[in-house]
Amino acid sequence: MSWDVLLLHLPDDVASVQDIPDGFSPHPLGSQRDVLAAVARAAPEADLSDPAWGELCGATWSIELNIGADSPVDTVMLHIRGSGDDVLTSVTRLGRALGCKALDCSTGKVLADQEPTGWHAFQNYRDRVTGVLPD
Repeated sequence: MSWDVLLLHLPDDVASVQDIPDGFSPHPLGSQRDVLAAVARAAPEADLSDPAWGELCGATWSIELNIGADSPVDTVMLHIRGSGDDVLTSVTRLGRALGCKALDCSTGKVLADQEPTGWHAFQNYRDRVTGVLPD
């Protein structure tokens, strides 16, 4: 189970999926090569040996980066697992490196820089449905 965050170009006035105009199609993030280079600059510790599926790990969390094999890359999906608010720093850094917004797929809202509400809600839900109690 993962907390999914979509990195994509959105108009400045979009704060949630409800604000996205009908028929909207985001501008690509760039070629796969350019996206991989931006990710490598933002997170040099990322494993990008599989260019379609990168991985970034912290002490208590991991992020799978679904970049895809197509070029140009329209979006990058982050599949985030674990715990610890420091993962939000990496999400913010990746979004900035790609010049895009981060959309919390569970709430439908654009993430503000390092705003933990959606991440905390996901962890609470995950722990409740799996029966795992936090430390």
